Amino acid sequence: MTTAIAFEKAKAENRAALVGYLPAGFPSYEGAVKAATAMVEAGCDVIEIGLPYSDPMMDGPTIQDAVHRALTGGVRIADVFRTVEAVAATGAPTLVMTYWNPVDRYGVDAFARDLKSAGGSGLITPDLTPEEAGPWLAASDAHGLDRVFLVALTSTEERIAKITDVCRGFVYAASLMGVTGARGAVDTGAPDLVERTRGVIARRPETAAPLPVGLGLGVSDGAQAAEVAGFADGVIVGSAFIKRLLDAPDEESGVRSVRAFTAELAEGVRGRAGTA
Repeated sequence: MTTAIAFEKAKAENRAALVGYLPAGFPSYEGAVKAATAMVEAGCDVIEIGLPYSDPMMDGPTIQDAVHRALTGGVRIADVFRTVEAVAATGAPTLVMTYWNPVDRYGVDAFARDLKSAGGSGLITPDLTPEEAGPWLAASDAHGLDRVFLVALTSTEERIAKITDVCRGFVYAASLMGVTGARGAVDTGAPDLVERTRGVIARRPETAAPLPVGLGLGVSDGAQAAEVAGFADGVIVGSAFIKRLLDAPDEESGVRSVRAFTAELAEGVRGRAGTA
């Protein structure tokens, strides 16, 4: 299943898609695969596998902690591809979320080739601008991969247009200014960001492929998932999954906690606020 089909399937069910994030190698290589598989089985439509990186810019303390443990545990890019291959075998579209430097150093076309070979669906690149994305645009076209760029609360309509023009799969709306992490409330500017982004997408040529808007950063429970699902096409959750693994006394109980939390979020996106 492609990312686009996963979003279309959720839309046909009158709900938002649930997108879950976990870094490869956390709490272990096997633990990450088990947790991501549990997320799919309990209701996640799309999975993001984080590529652990030593110099994160957007990640808050929860993800930083998980990534540090993955790196000290010895995870490497080959393990990221192995994780993608195992998770993609569940049938869920599986994308890699990564800063650009590791891709550039690995070799852009080689990274795209190996990601495709592993069954990956594409990349989410929080620090890559459309102006600097030429090699990735070419490689993603050559290997048939999605490319997800981010829009932010401060993005102008002109900027959103540049970003959505190069997106494929979905566009990632970052609802917070600052780093990742579960919050007690969704930022009040989030609905406006989604509305402005949809307005820009609506002005694209009729021949352009549909481009849903997923909203991420800050969702911590089913009620917030329902709130976000009331105005966005996708609800993206990361830190709250990781916290359940960090707080668990052992890996097995952590995976059980992740499974239960996914079910809560899946129920939330199906009971989204503001819809019939």
